Amino acid sequence: MARLLQIAQLGHPVLRKRATDVEDVQNPQVHSLIDDMLLTVSDANGVGIAAPQVYESKRIFIISSRPNPRYPYAPEMEPTTMINPEIIGKSLDTEKDWEGCLTIPGVRGLVPRHKAIAVSYVSDQGETVETKYSGFIARVFQHEFDHLEGIVFLDRLESTKDIVMEKEWLKMIAQRESVA
Repeated sequence: MARLLQIAQLGHPVLRKRATDVEDVQNPQVHSLIDDMLLTVSDANGVGIAAPQVYESKRIFIISSRPNPRYPYAPEMEPTTMINPEIIGKSLDTEKDWEGCLTIPGVRGLVPRHKAIAVSYVSDQGETVETKYSGFIARVFQHEFDHLEGIVFLDRLESTKDIVMEKEWLKMIAQRESVA
């Protein structure tokens, strides 16, 4: 049975080190961790979560995009587990957009990311997958991949003036809706 895990907060050393590769994808402990991460990301209204965020320094993350209170415009995507992921190509075009993080609650930042990426990862079934993502899903992948490298989104900001509190960010979204 899946367990709800605690989420590491900014300042914990696990968030600042490179996660280790998963050697045995079929290990029952790996699948138990994945089940726990799926429950935890859903409970926290996240669109992604990386193993270091739940105190496990392993190269695993989940993208679980769907509209929710934290990301009202997120596209629907079935929760997808990505083990030992790699970015194998990226667009030259970048775009700044707002990001938040379960490990840095209440804060949003305007983060530059590649608009499109080509990736490779191992699925929870042990299959190697190569695919491309663009837009929001590419952003989530890059954000979660950074967690595996010991990087948080604040490290990617061009200026501290690109930081806002989530409460203000939600007001900005509401204003954007009223104008549209």
